[in-house]
Amino acid sequence: MSRAGRALPPDRLWTMDVAPLAVPDAWVFTPRQYPDERGVFLEWFRADVLSRVIGHQMAIAQSNQSVSRRGTIRGVHFADVPPSQAKYVYCARGAVLDVVVDIRVGSPTFGRLDTVRLDDVDRRAVYISEGLGHAFMALTDDAVVTYLCSTGYAPEREHGVNPLDEELGIPWPRDIEPILSAKDAAAPGLAKAAADGLLPTYAECLAFYASLRSRS
Repeated sequence: MSRAGRALPPDRLWTMDVAPLAVPDAWVFTPRQYPDERGVFLEWFRADVLSRVIGHQMAIAQSNQSVSRRGTIRGVHFADVPPSQAKYVYCARGAVLDVVVDIRVGSPTFGRLDTVRLDDVDRRAVYISEGLGHAFMALTDDAVVTYLCSTGYAPEREHGVNPLDEELGIPWPRDIEPILSAKDAAAPGLAKAAADGLLPTYAECLAFYASLRSRS
């Protein structure tokens, strides 16, 4: 567990449950749902809850939405640190297998990954800190994923790791044929990306997290 993240006591004012992922500096948020004869109500994002978990306010500079056919893989994406790009990822319709990868060179958990099913049943969301790799596969047709991003898209700072890299070993469902963009299919494996100096370092990520907390 990261220095900012910690086990949090129950809080009756909270409208969601929070748990750390196996990759440090990433968390899953499960909102409490309130169904009635009209449908269901929930709060899928709470800035106050997130800031208590990560130790600083998340600046929201951009909100993205993708609609993906079954089998589509987007990622593994990351951006240069600083400022990189933190993401709060939510599946509004359908289902996806969301993946977080520790790509920070020098991290004690370098190469570790964790997966979370995001769907329109449990309505979970995942927060991915700056410097971590992120990908997902659509498990249904027309899967709608919304991302809150801490910085805007800057193509010159964006990079990728091949999501089918055997050494990385993401456990994609074997019964679904993967669909990749040409850019993602041409991305290097994790070892090649590290050797080429494309990956962020653990030290620069920790320094950046500390700078964010010092501003809050």
